[in-house]
Amino acid sequence: MVRFETSLGSFTIELDAAKAPVTAQNFLAYVDDGFFDGLIFHRVIPGFMVQGGGMLPDMSQKSGKAPIARGQQRPEEPARHRGDGAHQ
Repeated sequence: MVRFETSLGSFTIELDAAKAPVTAQNFLAYVDDGFFDGLIFHRVIPGFMVQGGGMLPDMSQKSGKAPIARGQQRPEEPARHRGDGAHQ
């Protein structure tokens, strides 16, 4: 669980590390580094979604880490195959 504190209140998110281990690990690395501190939600669609995580209050983009590759596995975890040639 990760709790966000904003100027308009707080909210908590839950990461599903069992289903998305690389994504969860990547997100938590950003949290541990303090990457989200001072960033804004730069796109808000009421009743639907908010988007944030990379823009500073002056709308300049904050540099992050290299993107994770689609289908990337943790180093200690071998790639799994579904049997149809695709990776899980």
